Amino acid sequence: MSKRAHSEDFTDVLIIGAGLSGIGAAYHLQEKCPDKTYAILEAREQMGGTWDLFKYPGIRSDSDMYTLGFSFNPWKDPKAIADGPSILKYIKDTASKFGIDKHIRYSHTVIGANWIEEDALWEVTINIKEQKETVLKCRFLFVCSGYYDYDQGYDPLKGTASVFNGPVVHPQHWPEDLDYTNKKVVVIGSGATAVTLVPELAKKAEKVTMLQRSPTYILNLPREDKIANRLKRILPAGWAHSLSRWKNILFSLGLYKVSRKWPGKIRNFIQNQAQHQLGADYDMRHFTPTYDPWDQRLCLVPDNDLFLSIREGKAQMVTDTIKEFLPNGIALNSGKVLDADIIITATGLKIKLLGGMDVKIGNKKTDTSSLHVYRGVMFSDIPNMAIAVGYTNASWTLKCDLNGQYVARLLNFMDKQGYRTCTPRFDPERYTSEPLLDFDAGYIKRALDVLPKQGSEHPWKIYQNYLKDMWTLKYSKLTDNSLEFK
Repeated sequence: MSKRAHSEDFTDVLIIGAGLSGIGAAYHLQEKCPDKTYAILEAREQMGGTWDLFKYPGIRSDSDMYTLGFSFNPWKDPKAIADGPSILKYIKDTASKFGIDKHIRYSHTVIGANWIEEDALWEVTINIKEQKETVLKCRFLFVCSGYYDYDQGYDPLKGTASVFNGPVVHPQHWPEDLDYTNKKVVVIGSGATAVTLVPELAKKAEKVTMLQRSPTYILNLPREDKIANRLKRILPAGWAHSLSRWKNILFSLGLYKVSRKWPGKIRNFIQNQAQHQLGADYDMRHFTPTYDPWDQRLCLVPDNDLFLSIREGKAQMVTDTIKEFLPNGIALNSGKVLDADIIITATGLKIKLLGGMDVKIGNKKTDTSSLHVYRGVMFSDIPNMAIAVGYTNASWTLKCDLNGQYVARLLNFMDKQGYRTCTPRFDPERYTSEPLLDFDAGYIKRALDVLPKQGSEHPWKIYQNYLKDMWTLKYSKLTDNSLEFK
């Protein structure tokens, strides 16, 4: 824990967000920079981020917990693909174990941050419990609030479904009293949320239909990692966790690399696995995407639960587009009508950078689309500020964990050298600009007008590769031609 208490209106480091990445950032900060004071600002009334927000049935991780979990606190549950409540408990237990929970200020929504050059500090404007506005000051700002809108999801059907007589529910705002027992349910969507919801709803519903505009690659993953559980029985917890973590890191990296090099072979492998589960006569067009594996994120299902619900007749896949909503269902452009008592719009997320706060330098607002991302951690021309954003092709926490360790290294280096500010500077004559992510997901394409960019080479290139990032962020030297210290 920090040795020095911070005042209510000033702290060395201000962390925004008390989810997986915020708790991880706090751990590395207090472990490696024990003399730094810090506070965590959380807009919600509870910690946990995503895992406290989403309450829909069956919510679970879409990555194994040995890589999604913290590197410094072993995951002990035998289930590698964990349910939401278990993950939330793990986050809370971790925060309590390391005393991080004592640094969290709840119901603190960050509205904006302004960099004061002459004082070398941030003035951060905060709304407390949506009633009181105040200003906190800090030397370094670490934004760990993720990149999507917690207030509302993406809903392209807004308004058009008003003719429907039953409930229309977005998973981000799941009603606790929604009874779907013996009801006909249509889930609109094809991503991780949809493939999670369908088999869970099918346990009680009369019939569940997953209506997708286009198919997604869906691959089975055992709910329990047998090798990891065996290692836990014969090795100390820390060793077993590290070995299991590295096994799964290397496996996911290998799968991604092979998918990009031989997309046809991986496409056939994934489809053959699905065909084997669904039966030789099943129409595989519902599982045949038009893009290559990992052009968009691959969906994982634990213990074949989605395939089993389809094979048993409790769920069905329909690949079509919506013509119109009816009082009792959905009319499709193929002429087919889907009867429904409940419609679930699992249509995706909305990007919301930096928790929605305005960032200003000397009272001049920053245009995020004009920025470049340095080492996947900092922004060009923004002093003393870092972000924690995870991978698109692996567990979110892997990259956030590295970013937290890099920030701690950077702060210690600045103290040792007597620097007060650190600012990345992008040189357009040396590097060319590229889109931030080589990723075809809808939520990324919808946010191109606000997303920053990457550069053509290191240290401005985003590699989406844990091994490269580990060397860059944990071990390589901190000084280069792009980083300006004062």
